Amino acid sequence: MDSEIKVFSGRSNRPLAEKIVNYMSRRLDVERKLGALEIKRFSDGEIWVKYGENVRGSDLYIIQSTNPPAENLMELLIMLDAAKRASAKRITAIIPYFGYARQDRKDQPRVAITSKLIANLITSAGADRVITMDLHTPQIQGFFDIPFDHLYGSIVFYNELKHLSNNLAVISPDVGGIKMARAYANKLNAHLVVSDKRRPAPNVAEIAHIIGDVEGKDVLIVDDLIDTAGTFKSTVEALKSRGAKKIYASVTHPVLSGPACERIVESGIEKIFVLDTLPLGEEKEQKLGNKIQVLSASAIFAEAILRINKHESISSLFDKDKG
Repeated sequence: MDSEIKVFSGRSNRPLAEKIVNYMSRRLDVERKLGALEIKRFSDGEIWVKYGENVRGSDLYIIQSTNPPAENLMELLIMLDAAKRASAKRITAIIPYFGYARQDRKDQPRVAITSKLIANLITSAGADRVITMDLHTPQIQGFFDIPFDHLYGSIVFYNELKHLSNNLAVISPDVGGIKMARAYANKLNAHLVVSDKRRPAPNVAEIAHIIGDVEGKDVLIVDDLIDTAGTFKSTVEALKSRGAKKIYASVTHPVLSGPACERIVESGIEKIFVLDTLPLGEEKEQKLGNKIQVLSASAIFAEAILRINKHESISSLFDKDKG
């Protein structure tokens, strides 16, 4: 018999967690709610966690993105440790947005490989399995010595994008995203274009070349995340200078730090589609207005939970070429 599913949420993205359990309720035709979890701080800022119900022997899922501030990561680690010490049978960390993924190698002397450090911390804290979506660099999966499921948000985006244009080109902002862009281009019967990006400094991007023809075409920019939107704005400007017509974007994780919202509005893009792996927040929604449309990744994560609990295959959820 399968262990009882228990789903808990940290504070980084509770709205997504609630959507996940609501989807599970509809699929199972049984009302499900997030598990009782108490999280509070001592006066000096230390995080304290207590599970408000019995989790012994359960198939336990913790939903928590590890975006800044660092307390989100600490919260996840403490929840994992508490679940392990409460004798949960299996503990799965669902990390919709895996923070620190950009620090995946020593690209200069005397720097940390922070994504490897985070992998070690999550494993040591008690996770038996990790589920995430659209890693910045997929090879981070190799940093983990426990089962790791890498889901793709493209499954959600395809339904919104398939009727976008009859004359569409898909572009990756850098060579690292060519594989993702090619999958989108194949699925949407679109042309593939590549942007040659240079980074003279962190969070600073320069577009050197656009490889491919975009003149007279509508263009879809695809990427895993949008942070300060510097690369994004430069790409839009470069496309317009080469005769592109309407420009759209499909970006999984809306980090949107610093001047990102202003840059998106100034870029003149038609619309940017994002997922709810990170909470957008009322202020950012107001700044972006109709320039942004948020789609939900809840169904994919919920299906992953249900299939893992029943020991079923979830390959269709992380095959980027399927939709």
